Amino acid sequence: MKKASDNQYSAIVNFIKPSIASLAAVLIFMALITVKTNCNAQSAQQYYLLALSKADHTLAIVDPVTFKVIARVPVGPDPHEVIASADGKTAYVSNYAGGSLHELDIIDLVAQKPLPSVDTKPLIGLHGLDFANGKVWFTAEGSKTIGSYDPQSGQVDWAMGTGQGRTHMIYVTPDAKRIYTTNVSSGTVSILVDSLLPPPTSPTGQTFPGAKPHWDWIHTIIPVSIGSEGFDVSPDGKELWTAAAPDGVISIIDLTELKKSGKIDSKALGANRLKFTPDGKRVLVTSLSNGNLFIYDAATHKELKRINTGRGAAGILVSPDGLRAFIGCTADNYVAVVDLKTLQITGHIDVGGGPDGLAWAVKP
Repeated sequence: MKKASDNQYSAIVNFIKPSIASLAAVLIFMALITVKTNCNAQSAQQYYLLALSKADHTLAIVDPVTFKVIARVPVGPDPHEVIASADGKTAYVSNYAGGSLHELDIIDLVAQKPLPSVDTKPLIGLHGLDFANGKVWFTAEGSKTIGSYDPQSGQVDWAMGTGQGRTHMIYVTPDAKRIYTTNVSSGTVSILVDSLLPPPTSPTGQTFPGAKPHWDWIHTIIPVSIGSEGFDVSPDGKELWTAAAPDGVISIIDLTELKKSGKIDSKALGANRLKFTPDGKRVLVTSLSNGNLFIYDAATHKELKRINTGRGAAGILVSPDGLRAFIGCTADNYVAVVDLKTLQITGHIDVGGGPDGLAWAVKP
């Protein structure tokens, strides 16, 4: 058999190389498209939307893509806020009644049924909720207190007074080392930092025998406008924004310096809830008085747009991808869906009468 010359081999290789390269490029492109499609599909189906109905005393579990209500689970007599566990298997609902109730409802999100509730008495008037470091954190407005419930022990295992009027909403950092609350009637924000303190000393500066460094909470109280209720912490953890219902002023707190750093006269009268978008670029504020949704640029503090969602807007929830906002329109008996690209209302969800508290639950 006649052997091919070096030139012939080179010609064959040069002919095949582009074909292989083209095929490889096509395969890589198809793989990327497949991965992106799968990621988008997983992202779109990754969460359930949880929405409370005050009038019907139910928790609606909603598909946030189709807007279909998957289940409605009965809850307590005056549900206000809801939060889900990190694994998405359990939801917790606070019952408020103007600061008098002491019932924390527990819902099995997998079986879609209520579990035995927790009596938090003497901590009464449960309202704000958060889930961090494996525990449920709550405000007890009627007791001027914040507390935590441990699902593992089934007990309220910690509480601390704020000494402030209407300790209402709460935000806890993931490591549970910082807690932020708004105190509505006192017009203050409480900042609690879990700090390692040096051993205690006598008035003369001598350390007591056997005294050791210990952990304790340092409580800083920052004045803001009376009626400041809804608030949020920026995604980078550097600022806290809170809006006041009586005068519509947004107060901004520097969380590094622990002091008020600015304010915006937004005129968002009836301001109820406030939320950052996940990228930290915009801030959303709802008005329970007139149903307006105010959208602000977080960097410039300028109003970008004002959208009317109905007669009264309360709870705000922004999708993890930052594309949509869900607004609990209490007076209108629906949850409004807002496209955050076009800044237009694109739909409504019927979750029951008087919707308010909203939360995400990761699909188990």
